[in-house]
Amino acid sequence: MDPVSRPAVHLVDGSLYVFRAWHSMPDEFHDEDGHPVNAVHGFTRFLCELLERTRPEHLAVAFDASLTSSFRNAIYPAYKANRELPPPDLERQFVLCREVAQALGLPVLIDHTYEADDLIGSALWSLRGHGFRGVIVSADKDFGQLLGEHDEQWDYARNLRWGPGGVHERLGVHPHQVADFLALCGDAVDNIPGVPGIGAKTAAALLAHFGSLDALLERVDEVPFLRLRGAASCAAKLRIHAEDARLYRRLTRIALDAPVAAQADALRRLRGDADMMDALCGRLRFGPLTRTRLKALLEG
Repeated sequence: MDPVSRPAVHLVDGSLYVFRAWHSMPDEFHDEDGHPVNAVHGFTRFLCELLERTRPEHLAVAFDASLTSSFRNAIYPAYKANRELPPPDLERQFVLCREVAQALGLPVLIDHTYEADDLIGSALWSLRGHGFRGVIVSADKDFGQLLGEHDEQWDYARNLRWGPGGVHERLGVHPHQVADFLALCGDAVDNIPGVPGIGAKTAAALLAHFGSLDALLERVDEVPFLRLRGAASCAAKLRIHAEDARLYRRLTRIALDAPVAAQADALRRLRGDADMMDALCGRLRFGPLTRTRLKALLEG
């Protein structure tokens, strides 16, 4: 099956776009009880625009349920410890954003053990076996490791799309090396320190030569002979921090076995719930333009 004829499944990194709306929308939006709903208004506009542009048959919106209960926290308690928990006003809005998505008939993926990345990865892994290609709607670099030959990532805010080749252009490594790359150079966003002294350029150069983290650590005695700045020091740090690097890879690798339904129909966009949407529109005090867009999407 050629890529053009493969049906697409759009997998949306919902939490990312809720946070973006929270930070970008003015705080002048309030629900009927006076609670702020700026993130819900921004996220709903994003969903409307995405659905209007793509008219997808298969789509899912994945959310993170918690910053503290991921299986990665059990492996490494410092994981994401640098992030503050969402304030109550935002936590409340996350729930409402999920309700808006559900009222539109969009499958919602959420789990207290697996993160949104894992749910998206597992869904893509399952649907690829049914002949689908994935369109991951997110700007997060971690998703590069999921891109197969026919998949693409879509940074919606910047309207940039790229496939597997674009991962190498951005990070200097191929998709199958992304988890190893992040384990080596670290990921400050997730509080993963990486191997001290190894930055992105060095990590990419090492993986270009050795192919994988495992091969690098097995052949670490070759590192001092590479034409690499500080090669001897780099080798010493790799010896000292080899087990740390393997641990970090368990954090940076997206899980493909999260509890996501394997059937393609599980991610088919359903008919929305007009009554639920009407109630949400009143409660959230959506304006006439947003109500018109939502009604058109429900009827379309």
